[in-house]
Amino acid sequence: MPFQSLGLDMSSYAVQGTTFEAPRRYTILEPVGQGAYGVVCSAQDQENGESVAIKKIENAVEHLTFAKRTLRELRILRYLQHENLLDIRNVFFPGDKDQFDDIYVVSELMETDLGSILKSSQALTDDHCQFFLYQVLRGLKYLHSAGVIHRDLKPRNLLVNCNCDLKICDYGLARFDASEAAGKSSPKTEYVCTRWYRAPEVLCSWIDYGKPIDIWSVGCIFAEMVRRKPIFPGKSTQHQLQIIIQCVGTPSKEFLAKTPNAKCRKFLESISPLAPKPLAEQVSQASEDGFDLMNKTLRFAPGERPTVQQALGHPYFVQLHCPEDEPVRCPLDEDDFEFEHRKIDMQALREEMFIEALRYHPEPLKQYEECKGRGEISHDIRSYRMLEPGESQYTDDEGS
Repeated sequence: MPFQSLGLDMSSYAVQGTTFEAPRRYTILEPVGQGAYGVVCSAQDQENGESVAIKKIENAVEHLTFAKRTLRELRILRYLQHENLLDIRNVFFPGDKDQFDDIYVVSELMETDLGSILKSSQALTDDHCQFFLYQVLRGLKYLHSAGVIHRDLKPRNLLVNCNCDLKICDYGLARFDASEAAGKSSPKTEYVCTRWYRAPEVLCSWIDYGKPIDIWSVGCIFAEMVRRKPIFPGKSTQHQLQIIIQCVGTPSKEFLAKTPNAKCRKFLESISPLAPKPLAEQVSQASEDGFDLMNKTLRFAPGERPTVQQALGHPYFVQLHCPEDEPVRCPLDEDDFEFEHRKIDMQALREEMFIEALRYHPEPLKQYEECKGRGEISHDIRSYRMLEPGESQYTDDEGS
């Protein structure tokens, strides 16, 4: 049956000990990155002559948690079209929709990432820092307007080209919530963002955090650009909180009152900054305006941090800020994230991933819709029951 697969003519390559499969339109060139998710290769698109990156997400359907994150990332990426956000070009998988293990994502090819630059000997001027940070905030403005919190901003997730163009990538931990676009928040998980860039409210187990967690991460990245090393390299959650407090001060009574975990509250109250290292000492190389912005983004209380619009309007960006050239968009369609709210199984996620891949392949998509119109396909995510308040989608929930 044609709707069981994408019907692609595939080629196989051996890449760093793994099999890398791609449609024949792509000529695989060389590996350019590797992580826990899998391998990224550069490739030439023979149909348009474009150089692209192809990321292989290995074992995408091995676990419900990872499968849901992958689907969420694909859904979010399809909607995000902005100069400072990585652009997705294609999604595919080899074989049958009920049997595939890996899924591939094609995007524009970038040369490096900010993390690699910061570890290199390449000099970074204040102009570089301004331009990189401006682009991060410009992309984040668009992201937040769509109701999406990135939740994992860090130097490695900021891709850069030799002309200093920057694009935010990796939305595996991103979260869409329509209430975020309206300036509200809703319960979310603690286990997000690499620890060094994790906001205090997340470290303290808040479940009603929102967009300010991305602003905190931006502040950490800014400080790291200036210092050329992380500002809060915690070895554990407790150590992370200790070194943050030593730098930015103790949390307010209001912050403590909002911390739901009594043990965490007691720990925060017990911390005494014995050897304080004020922010001004740790980032003494920053310009006056740069330090002021950094200080505002690294406030312990999320409500005291600027919004992304306020940050863009800071004097530090006086030469770059142009509201007319900082686009926003309407919130994403909640219907596309219905899978977040229902008691789903792996088969449902497979079908949803298949539908997502079909968006990039018009002919198979047309066949699928015709089959569904004839009643030959019964899949409907809304046929799965809604989750009860506080109910997990699966037993061993690793975070949503």
